[in-house]
Amino acid sequence: MKKHKVSNKIMGIFFIAFLFILLYISINYADEIEMGMYHFKNHLYAATESSTSTNKPASGSEMTELLARLINGEARGEPYEGQVAVGAVILNRVKSTKFPNTIAGVIYQNTQFSCVKDGQFDVAIDPESTVYKAAEEAMSGSDPTNGALYFYNPAKTTNKFLYSLETTMTIGKHRFALGEK
Repeated sequence: MKKHKVSNKIMGIFFIAFLFILLYISINYADEIEMGMYHFKNHLYAATESSTSTNKPASGSEMTELLARLINGEARGEPYEGQVAVGAVILNRVKSTKFPNTIAGVIYQNTQFSCVKDGQFDVAIDPESTVYKAAEEAMSGSDPTNGALYFYNPAKTTNKFLYSLETTMTIGKHRFALGEK
């Protein structure tokens, strides 16, 4: 009987320790967990999404899908050239040593794109949208920004860092910049 009570106490201690470990992980790795959940949710959504749109690429490339979702979230109301430009910025970041070296890494990098944080990244893409075509064009090497690493809408951002960058061009409502001076 005494042995049983001791093992219950040990189990209770292990359980409490386990809860503290979970709390530590959730506090210190919240951004990484959130990024993983976005990727998992979007992967599931892409797998179940209807492919009836004629603008969707036949290959069904996961990277094209991610890029199209980012373009849709950030630039769906912009002119086609602006959509390609937003896609090009993502690809320019992939090539830069200042950013992650994958499309997913750039898109899910913490606090970089408001559409990932506010859920616009997950909005269904209108079948008439040009975002898939814009993503494919950007992935084929088209870059109307000539190497820009940043874009922003001055009517929607208050980020002082973005305003400190020299604007190289404006397309639609977005300003594009190469980087720090």
